[in-house]
Amino acid sequence: MVLTIDVVKKIKDVKSPLWGLRDQIVRSAISIPSNIAEGSERNSNKDFARFLSISKGSSAELRTQLIILAGIDESYKPFQEKIDIELEEISNMTEGLIKKISK
Repeated sequence: MVLTIDVVKKIKDVKSPLWGLRDQIVRSAISIPSNIAEGSERNSNKDFARFLSISKGSSAELRTQLIILAGIDESYKPFQEKIDIELEEISNMTEGLIKKISK
């Protein structure tokens, strides 16, 4: 959730014509912890693993969108690189949890 808050705060001032990209970035960022939370409340490990997988997909989507944003506006490059490292770590932890609960 900390990553999501950081992303939303950082890109809230993205200007037109990039509003669509900004909104997509926000949706992807929010989707990561939301799917983990929703999956954790499911009644089976299979369902939880499915929601964790969706969260990993949102992480990849966010990574791609931030690369695009940094390509369009170089001022976002340092932020994109920082978040990319965090997203890789989150993705790896999520994958580990998927493997653990899928046993």
